[in-house]
Amino acid sequence: MASLSYRDDSRQGAGSLSDDDDKPLPLDFAHHYSDTTKSRNASKIKAIYKFFQIPGILNIAGGLPNAQFFPYDTLEAQAAKPERWSPSSGSSNPSAPNHITIPHDDSTQKDLLQKIDLATALQYGMAQGYPPLLGWIRQFTRDHLHPGVPYKGGPEVVLTCGSTDGFAKALNLFVTPWRTTDPISSRPGLLCETYVYTNITNQATPLGVQMVPVKTDESGMAVSGPGGLEDVLANWDSSKGKRPHLMYTVTLGHNPTGILLSVERKKEIYAICSKYDVIIIEDEPYWYLQFPEASSLEAESRGLPPPPRSSLSTVTTPSSGFPFLDSLTPSFTPLDTDGRVVRLDTFSKTVAPGCRLGWITAQPALIERFERITEATTQQPSGFVQALISKLLISPSPTPSPTPSFSLFSHRPPPSQPSGWQPSGFVTWLSGLRTRYQTRMARMCTILDSGSVLITTPPTRSHSWAVVKKVKLYDFSWPRAGMFIWLRMHFFSHPLFPVFKSALSTALMVWLTGGDYKVLVTTGAIFAANDEIKEREGWEYFRLCFAAEEEENVELAAERFVEGVKAFWEVRDHEVIKKLLEEVKSDDEVVGEQEGLVNLAGFMGC
Repeated sequence: MASLSYRDDSRQGAGSLSDDDDKPLPLDFAHHYSDTTKSRNASKIKAIYKFFQIPGILNIAGGLPNAQFFPYDTLEAQAAKPERWSPSSGSSNPSAPNHITIPHDDSTQKDLLQKIDLATALQYGMAQGYPPLLGWIRQFTRDHLHPGVPYKGGPEVVLTCGSTDGFAKALNLFVTPWRTTDPISSRPGLLCETYVYTNITNQATPLGVQMVPVKTDESGMAVSGPGGLEDVLANWDSSKGKRPHLMYTVTLGHNPTGILLSVERKKEIYAICSKYDVIIIEDEPYWYLQFPEASSLEAESRGLPPPPRSSLSTVTTPSSGFPFLDSLTPSFTPLDTDGRVVRLDTFSKTVAPGCRLGWITAQPALIERFERITEATTQQPSGFVQALISKLLISPSPTPSPTPSFSLFSHRPPPSQPSGWQPSGFVTWLSGLRTRYQTRMARMCTILDSGSVLITTPPTRSHSWAVVKKVKLYDFSWPRAGMFIWLRMHFFSHPLFPVFKSALSTALMVWLTGGDYKVLVTTGAIFAANDEIKEREGWEYFRLCFAAEEEENVELAAERFVEGVKAFWEVRDHEVIKKLLEEVKSDDEVVGEQEGLVNLAGFMGC
């Protein structure tokens, strides 16, 4: 397989590592490009944008509206300081927020990587993203998030409209759509865990992509054994389609199961993907929400001996410069000697989902293809959002000079100016969020532990003693990362299971939205990678989101859930279950619109 070189010297990075010459070039994966991608050329319009930056040039080439007619004079916001949440305790710090102002036109700033104003942010721009924000994310990614990527030159980035958009572009890049009239031998496949975020199947299957689930155990995607990754690829049946060359995975806080994949398991998976030439699309919206205390808190809650201390971060990489980031289990990128990893990141969980802003990290040749796709689809993320996030993260330069030198992180703004978060502030914010979410997770899981068993006493005709019966209602592992608790409901222990079987799952979901419970959960069936898994076992699971509800509702939601489940197990009347099932006769009917409903579903998970 031929190696590739970089497109041009301008994409080599802020600085080469001392041992960079000893690293291999990333492999050339053009043979995996879709037919559409192979035919894409650079936008002729976008190609002339570089000339717009020539000082003093008069631009009558582009079809750009005049910035003076934009109906916004400024864009202003009260932005949190990164210390709002204490990284150690999660307590709130009531310090005054920063007032940030984005002017219409900052004519004093000549450095385009520092210039944040509406005249540039709201104008047509480059597909890579808004220059100040692109530069900041690129350097944060290379220096702090993924230091020491093991291929020459390191990765590049391109901005997206969130991870969903990033995955759509990955499908565009690697998948040639398949129709039922096409030869079965050309049908593409997508490797994934047994349970997968629903938006992935919703995007892939209309393109004719076959979902190919890999067996998953308590530690994540299985490598060996029946149904494991090696078994699926080595024994692929070509009568079912083309052997998959694409994998989708969430390894750091898997949605919906909350699993955290160890580095050892990642190494094994990567080796098999390299052996069978599989591209890894790694979606990591929860990478910073890793809960190091989950195992000890789980043991304490269940009266078990403290677990042995272990480290999942056993990979040798340069330090990120921040102890918090160094403590996290890393992604596939430090292992990516081939350049086959495409990582999706998003601001949805760090700032807000409505931002619709994220980025893709991958080897430069793949990023170049993503740029071509972006030019012909979304063009660029929203200028409003990019400007606001830029102002949040980037400190203003000191008094501009006529010939400013670019140093994105070395200047400290004057005291009179609001200070952007910068990498250190962003990491402080992330660590504070992690602590807050871990506290929520522990509060909810503790209540679920205490209510997982129903104790009943059968009625007797006398006052003599009766046998106390314990019925296990559900079991679960405390999530090691992410925003979700994955419960396996013991429906087979319900007295009406012989009659209703898997339909009890739907009945319980509806039951919980009514009465005094008013709590909404998600059935695991919707996350099943295919219909076989859904029918075999998907109905046994519920996903609970401990992140969505207000602080005061976290424990209330868990208590209502426990009370509702226990009451449901007391139901003996067939008609009660039938009536519940009648409430969901059609997919168009909305369940659970009652006032006061507590939402544990969190449908839009990524």
